Amino acid sequence: MMDIRAYRTSDRDAVIALWQACDLTRPWNDPDSDIAFCMAKPESTILVGESDGKIVASVMTGHDGHRGWLYYLAVEPSVQKSGHGRAMVAAAEDWLRARGVPKVMLMVRPENEKVRAFYDTLGYTEEPRVIFSRRLDEA
Repeated sequence: MMDIRAYRTSDRDAVIALWQACDLTRPWNDPDSDIAFCMAKPESTILVGESDGKIVASVMTGHDGHRGWLYYLAVEPSVQKSGHGRAMVAAAEDWLRARGVPKVMLMVRPENEKVRAFYDTLGYTEEPRVIFSRRLDEA
C-alpha cells in the first residue's frame, strides 16, 4: 500500500535519489534548484508516495492558470508496474482539478516508447506540436 502526501523539506534527499534511480535527472536540470523553484510558488507542488516509511514515488505538478503540467513522475524501479505511477498521476490531476485547471500536459522524449505507452493507457493523447526553447541561464 502507498500513501500519497505533500512533499516535505525533509524529503529532499530521498526524492532526488528516486529521480536519479529512475534516470530523470539531466546535467542541465539541477534537481535541488527544480525542487526549490517549485516549492516557492503556490502554483506548483511535489507529491510523494510513501510505503513502509520510504518514498517510492513522486510527481511534480504546476500550472499557469490554463494548463497544468506534470514533471518528474517517478516510481522506484523495484515497485514499478504496481499501480503507483497511475496513482501519482491521478493525485496530480486531482491537485490541478481542485485549482480549476482544465487541462494537463506533459512532455515525453519521442524515443521513450515505454513512457508513451504508459500515458496512452491512462487516456492521454499525443498532440503533435513544435516546441521552441531558449536557455535563459547561459551567458
